[in-house]
Amino acid sequence: MSRATLTLSSKNYSSWSLRGWLMAKLAGIDFEEVFVEPGDPDARAEILLLSPSILVPCLTHDGVKVWDTLAIGEFLNEIAPEAGLLPKDQAKRAHCRSICGEMHSGFISLRQALPMNIKGHFENFKIWSKAVADIERITAIWRDCLKSYGGPYLFGAISLADAMYAPVVSRFRTYDVKLDATCQAYADRIWDLPAMQEWIAAASSEVEEIEELEVEF
Repeated sequence: MSRATLTLSSKNYSSWSLRGWLMAKLAGIDFEEVFVEPGDPDARAEILLLSPSILVPCLTHDGVKVWDTLAIGEFLNEIAPEAGLLPKDQAKRAHCRSICGEMHSGFISLRQALPMNIKGHFENFKIWSKAVADIERITAIWRDCLKSYGGPYLFGAISLADAMYAPVVSRFRTYDVKLDATCQAYADRIWDLPAMQEWIAAASSEVEEIEELEVEF
């Protein structure tokens, strides 16, 4: 029997569910998925950015309950240090935590303008100017990390940072965001991860749609 459960919402729409799930996959723990229906008022509010939620993702491991994606990541690093979710070098680890924190608390315009919708694809999508600034900051982070640590992932080996930015990769594909060669190669690398492909396949099979996130505005 699995020692852990991970509560999730829609695989098509919930970026925070994807982050928590990828972290658990990267940690290599055995866990059972428990779903909160996207129609649940609290889950829906979280997906539509109307309010934070402690429902998803939420990890329960050996009776310990952890919510908030960064807290889940830190907890997984404690129980599975061999997975290397955070770099061993202190300065590198601090940098990783910083850009994870920036993703966690920032880029509001990007979230609002380009909501996660893995099944959607909007060519030549017009992006708000404030969201453009967020995109420029994110791609600057990617280029800096890839240059500083040599790739192929943001901190060399795959880490919490890659899980935190994985939903952005999805958004860039959905809304046809043009990237430079370095960032496109990184985005493709994340998209092609076996775990990402597993998530994408599950998202693609979801039937329920959230009307507000299907409108090409």
